Amino acid sequence: MKPLTKWSPLSELSTLRHEMDEIFNRFFEFGGGWMPAMFRERVFPTLESFYKEGKFVVRAELPGIDPRDVDISIVGNQLTIKGERKIEKDIDEEDYLMRERAYGSFMRSVTLPEGVDTTNVHAKYHEGILNLTMPCAEAIAPRKITIEIEGPEIKVVKKAA
Repeated sequence: MKPLTKWSPLSELSTLRHEMDEIFNRFFEFGGGWMPAMFRERVFPTLESFYKEGKFVVRAELPGIDPRDVDISIVGNQLTIKGERKIEKDIDEEDYLMRERAYGSFMRSVTLPEGVDTTNVHAKYHEGILNLTMPCAEAIAPRKITIEIEGPEIKVVKKAA
């Protein structure tokens, strides 16, 4: 027989919260679970941006996409890349054993930093990677900031072996 213990409503809430967390984790688990396929897809296309040699660069991964099906526009300081990955028409739906690739229209927008010359954009597509380069002012390129450390000095004492 179990010993009598005082009932605590807060411990019951903790158990309920743990069980609800487990349900949500299983539902939204990437690569499986009950989550609808449209939410399982990665954000596409994946992007990266950086400064290099006085230029601001944006790279987009567009594997398997014809660059003629990609539109690039800049409005104000907003860069937008739109396109479509078209499904192959020569394969019937019932012939697929597995299909993880996403098909259809996509759009990604990036806010460009101030000082980027949007009137002089160069776009190049090579092996599934779209590279956009734009001149930028040196003043907007990142610079390293030194941190001053205040406080007592730390001494290292070596122990004799």
